[in-house]
Amino acid sequence: QVQLVESGGGLVQAGGSLRLSCAASGSRNAMGWFRQPPGKEREFVAAISSGGRVTDYADSVKGRFTISKDNTKNTVYLQMNSLKPEDTAVYYCAGRRSDWPDRLATSYDYWGQGTQVTVSS
Repeated sequence: QVQLVESGGGLVQAGGSLRLSCAASGSRNAMGWFRQPPGKEREFVAAISSGGRVTDYADSVKGRFTISKDNTKNTVYLQMNSLKPEDTAVYYCAGRRSDWPDRLATSYDYWGQGTQVTVSS
């Protein structure tokens, strides 16, 4: 059974940076990051292929966030720079039984517990 454990969330001022990590036991599949802002639905942030060569980003984070994958450590990262208050959300790591990334949350098979990111203005 695949387990995902996120870490790296916290409180940061606007313009600052955070790096989220997601350790995936027993999986080297495609991975994604999603977020759920307060009072809103879960939304796609970024995704990466199993080999780490193909990535996809939501328009709202393109150029500011970078997703990467270290298969030797079974870990996926989300480097978040130039953070804005509207990036405040619970961030979730997810994995899917496929080599290819996807933007649909319903296409992911397993999820982490989430980590809070709060960006103050």
